Amino acid sequence: MNTIVNYDGSIKTHPRMVVQPASAAEIQAILRDKSHHPSPVRAKGSYHSLTPCVSSDGTIIDMARMNRVVDISPERMTFTAQAGLQFVDAQKALRAKGLQFITNIEIGNLTLGSAACCHTKDALDGAEFGQVSSYVTGIKWITPDGQLGEASETENPELLRLMRSSYGLCGIVYEVTFRIKPLEAIHFSYLPRLIDELTQEEVDRIIDSSEGLTCWTVGRTAHFQMRRHADRPSLIGPVCAAIRRKFWSGIEAKAARFIEQRVPTTPLKNLARNRWFAGNRLIYSALHLAGGFSFSNPDKTIDYRSTSASGKYVFTFWAFPRRQWLETLRAYFDFAERHFKKYGFRCNMPLGSYYIRKDTGSLLSYTFDQDMFSIDPVHARTDEADWEQFLKEFNEFAYHRIGVPLLNQSPFVEQRHVAAAYGIRWQEFSARVREIDPDGRLSNPFFDALLSRAEVPA
Repeated sequence: MNTIVNYDGSIKTHPRMVVQPASAAEIQAILRDKSHHPSPVRAKGSYHSLTPCVSSDGTIIDMARMNRVVDISPERMTFTAQAGLQFVDAQKALRAKGLQFITNIEIGNLTLGSAACCHTKDALDGAEFGQVSSYVTGIKWITPDGQLGEASETENPELLRLMRSSYGLCGIVYEVTFRIKPLEAIHFSYLPRLIDELTQEEVDRIIDSSEGLTCWTVGRTAHFQMRRHADRPSLIGPVCAAIRRKFWSGIEAKAARFIEQRVPTTPLKNLARNRWFAGNRLIYSALHLAGGFSFSNPDKTIDYRSTSASGKYVFTFWAFPRRQWLETLRAYFDFAERHFKKYGFRCNMPLGSYYIRKDTGSLLSYTFDQDMFSIDPVHARTDEADWEQFLKEFNEFAYHRIGVPLLNQSPFVEQRHVAAAYGIRWQEFSARVREIDPDGRLSNPFFDALLSRAEVPA
C-alpha cells in the first residue's frame, strides 16, 4: 500500500497509484487512462500543506521529476520552469545571474506549480503583493480529460486569474512563468510594543511606514518586523539571516517540544515556557536596539528539507481586515486564555501575523476586497488531539470575526467558512470547476465537501 505523508506527519493518504511523470505527455496519458490511474487524480509538490488538499485514494501525481529550468530572460524579466521545481532551488538558478523572484516566499520547499495555483503568503516582500501567484504571467497545464491548456497575462487573462487559485481542480500544472527582478538587499528592523498599549492609529503608522510587515507576538508583546529597501547587505547581515533560518528550521520548535515532552509537571512546563518566551523577547528587543540588519532578499527563504521531526512545527492561518486586526488580536488572547483554562492547552511558539495588501490577481485572492492582517497560531505538536481541538475552536473564533481561511493552510476548514469568506466568488469558482471537470476527475473528498452547489446569480 502506498502512503504519502505531509511535511509534519499530520496528514496521511493512501493512493492506489503514485506516479512520477517526466513530461506533459506522460501526464496526458495518466489522465486519459482511468482504468490504470483511478480518480481522484491529485498533483503533489512538497506537500507542506496542512489540509488534505492533496489526499487521494486513487492517483497521486508526484511532480518531483519535473524540476527543470526552462528559460531565464533578463530582457523580459521572466523565469520559466517546470512545476516540480522547488522555490529554493529556483532562487539559486536566478541568483547565479544576479536575479530574484519579486516575492521570495519564506517556505522555500514550495514548488512552483503549487505557488502558481494555490494560496501563499509572504508579508516581508509585500510592497506590492504578498501572494506569489500574482506574479505568475503564464501557466501551462493538462486538462482533466488530458488536453493541453495554457493562459497568460496577454492570452486569456481571465482564465489565468482562475488558474492562479485553482488548486489543481481545473488541470495539472506542468510549467509556470514568473516575473522577476534584479537581486536586491533588504533591511529588517524590529519594534516591540505591548498589545495592551497599542492603538489602531499606531498600527496604521507602522503599516504605512513599512514596505513589508510581519508581527511576532510573544506573551502580550507584539514585535513588528518591518522590511525596507537597503543599498547593500550589512557586514553582519548574512550571519543574522543564517541564524534566522536556523532558528525557524529547527531551534524554536525543538525547544518548544523539549519543554512539552521532557519537563515533568504543568507548573514547571509553564515556568520553562515563560522563560523561553522571555528569551525570545530579549532577542527581538536586542535586534530593535541594534537597528536590525540588512541582507540579500533571497536569504530570508528557509529550506526545510533537512529539518528533523523534532524541529518541525504546524500552524493555521486566518486573515482579518486591517482595521479590525488589533481588536481581533486582543480577542484572540482572551480566547486562548479561556481555552487554556478549560482544556490545559496553549500554543508553545510565538504567534505570527502577516500583513498582505489588497490583491485581485486571482479569483480566490484572500485580499480581494481590502488589505488584510492575519493571526497565525504556531505550535510544535506533541499531542495531536489537543492541537486539533484548538484548531476547530479557533476556526469558530475566526469565522465569527469575518476571518478568511486558506484552503491549504487552515486545517479543518468547512464549506460555511469559505462560503462566508469568499462570497459570490466561491460560487463562481465552484461553478467553473464543475464546468471544466464535470466528472470530478481531479476533485477529492476534501474539495467535494467545500465546493458550493449553489448556482451563480445571473
